[in-house]
Amino acid sequence: MSSGSPLILRTDAGVKMGTGHFMRCLALAQAWQDRGGQTLFITACESESLRQRLVQEGFGLIPVERVHPDPLDWETTSTVLKAYPGAWVVVDGYHFDSSYQRRVREAGHLLLMIDDMAHLEHYWADVILNQNLHAETLQYSAEPNTQFLLGTHYVLLRKEFLPLASWRREESCNKAPHLLVTLGGTDPHKVTMKVMHALRYAGSPGLHVLLAAPDGLDGQPELDDAVEASHMAIEVRRDIVDMPGAMQWADLAVSAGGSTCWEMAFMQLPAVLIATEHHQMPVIVALDEGGVALALGESENVSTEEVAAAIDGLVRDKRKRADMGRRGRQVVDGLGSERVAELLWTHAARMQSRRAART
Repeated sequence: MSSGSPLILRTDAGVKMGTGHFMRCLALAQAWQDRGGQTLFITACESESLRQRLVQEGFGLIPVERVHPDPLDWETTSTVLKAYPGAWVVVDGYHFDSSYQRRVREAGHLLLMIDDMAHLEHYWADVILNQNLHAETLQYSAEPNTQFLLGTHYVLLRKEFLPLASWRREESCNKAPHLLVTLGGTDPHKVTMKVMHALRYAGSPGLHVLLAAPDGLDGQPELDDAVEASHMAIEVRRDIVDMPGAMQWADLAVSAGGSTCWEMAFMQLPAVLIATEHHQMPVIVALDEGGVALALGESENVSTEEVAAAIDGLVRDKRKRADMGRRGRQVVDGLGSERVAELLWTHAARMQSRRAART
């Protein structure tokens, strides 16, 4: 298929919406690009480092000043879509409602909607992708010909993880020495600070901690004070470039219930999960029930003592950590991005052949 018609991705990243939607779109864009296709992001992205990454990886970037339902969003997006008639459009974000999807379809484009909750009154997409363990339990109102990609078979994993497909974690220590703390790129509810305070109560003084500091927290006095009070070896980093390497180094993690969960599952990294947003609860509960991670609940209902006890429990339980790691790789095999890209590519090639036959 010709690479002249790009994959167009409409997603955002910011303090309120986090970076998870953006990152899984990035994973799909990488898989499309690896096939020789062009990619174009239409995005309201507040992170300079994420915008730079798009440019460095060779993706097109169209900035959006104000997001839907502001009319300027569709004005910007529709102008881009007109330049690429019939191209696949990927939409990912809870603020993109039924009306937005319908506009994309009425503009003559194929639409992939990435979703987690089946919360809209109707989905107009050609394809709905829900990569969560509980996806098949949800009820969608959709078009008669809508195709569903449901479950972790379609987890969108960034390509930097893929060289580790044959790597297997070895639980050599009875007590885990390394802890990764990653509560999202923004963490507006300051769950990171709750975890840092919990480390004061943890009964594992020899623990080495790598903290992926969210935007706005790195260098703040409250974080510095919490690090000092913990009496642990804590390294604070912002914008960790090599997240696969950080997950290889770690023996366990404390994380939010976003897209990082699937990266940790692939990396066989046992984790304590805290839902930083209400919609993350079904995700972390399903991972807990599947034996992949330990779910504590929603952040406002979780105490520092509970976090400390959960960390201590996993630090000391070598068998449980090993079981979690083994189950994680069973859940996420790392091929989801390629599977989705293959489907979109094949469909686009078929449509292109039909158009050529008519001319």
